[in-house]
Amino acid sequence: MIIPKDISQDVINRLKGINGQVNGLIRMLENDEYPEKVLNQFKAAKSGLEKAHYLLLDEVYRKTLAIKIVETMSACPGNCGNQDNIELIRKQFPSFSLSELTLKINEISKLAKNMEAYQDNLNPL
Repeated sequence: MIIPKDISQDVINRLKGINGQVNGLIRMLENDEYPEKVLNQFKAAKSGLEKAHYLLLDEVYRKTLAIKIVETMSACPGNCGNQDNIELIRKQFPSFSLSELTLKINEISKLAKNMEAYQDNLNPL
């Protein structure tokens, strides 16, 4: 899956800022700055990297889950036996945390496999 340009550009901009913080850390260490200043700069760089990482994962996982939901809904003709589970995931989608997204991607993937089996039973070769 290709990461959309708007997302990748935001992450790139954040990483460039973090790069500046890391360069600042190097200068601080070379110039024997006070440990508190160095520690604060490390915290800022770490926080920035965590935010960029979270943004990237959250957006990619949300997009992946959205695609899986649409594909699974399309495969379910409305009375496939899993329509309630699929609809529940669709309705709850906006409020999922990052850890829930990964669980729901697995769950919707299993439902999609069920839909494939359902379709195969409807249309035997």
